Amino acid sequence: MANVSTEAVGRRVALFRRHRNLLAAAAFLAPAVALIVLLRIVPVIGAVSQSMHQGVPGSLNPPPFVAGRVFSELFHSAAFWQSVRQTLIFNVVVNPRQIVLALLLAVLLSRGLPGSRLYRTLIFMPAAVPMAGSSILWGIALQPSGPVNGFLTLLHMSPQPFLTSPHQVVSSIILIASWIGIGYWMMFLIAGLNDIPAVYYEAARIDGAGPLRTFFSITLPLLRRPLLFVLVADTVSNFVLFAPSQILTNGGPEGQSNFLMYNVYNESFNLSDPYSASAQLVILLVIMIAIVGVQFRLLGTGREGS
Repeated sequence: MANVSTEAVGRRVALFRRHRNLLAAAAFLAPAVALIVLLRIVPVIGAVSQSMHQGVPGSLNPPPFVAGRVFSELFHSAAFWQSVRQTLIFNVVVNPRQIVLALLLAVLLSRGLPGSRLYRTLIFMPAAVPMAGSSILWGIALQPSGPVNGFLTLLHMSPQPFLTSPHQVVSSIILIASWIGIGYWMMFLIAGLNDIPAVYYEAARIDGAGPLRTFFSITLPLLRRPLLFVLVADTVSNFVLFAPSQILTNGGPEGQSNFLMYNVYNESFNLSDPYSASAQLVILLVIMIAIVGVQFRLLGTGREGS
């Protein structure tokens, strides 16, 4: 009888502790969940709802429900498709470049080379500057009479219309985004490299594996999760890139830097059409979800290191 009572008390104590742990976890998670709902889910629901309505800009009357008419008008708009095309081209070019360079720098600076900590700090420093500040800085540097063209003149080269040429503006914005992004993502990859057990590299050296074989057979497979995070976060970050287009080019020249995020801003605040802006925001979200889903499919399957 005593044993039965002891077991019952033990079960009650275990149940109490489990409930206490669940309550503690809920208390810690509640602020984060509330912020996610308030700052992420509610705005998305609002954008979807607003994209289903259409009204006269400035009118005090409630906008009528029009179902998918706003989306239909967008799909027949050449300007919208140009914005989508420029957004995709920008991301196809900038994302692999940033990730490859960040990975190469992370591998190089995680080998304990002399001065590697100083180089890490110098490469990461641009990430500490807000994108708006970096855009202003690069806007001054890339002006026709700015220091970059001044340096080209010293080398007896012709000054370049970096931000005013439709053929160079996308490359200039890629430079601005990469100046910040490479150092930022490098730090995440360095953290992932430091988590790889050294025993794998010791075994590779014993087997006579060279640097390239070690990199592709050990480093990349064991870096799958950090690399997936960097790939997804970098994709989302570049899809919603806004400051350079708004501060430096206003979507020009010839609409070459009119990315979807800037077009959403332009439709909403400059053209006073929040309904079209909301529809474009929903389309941008769908595109990002589709691309991120493909990325998870390609890198998120299989066990790490298998």
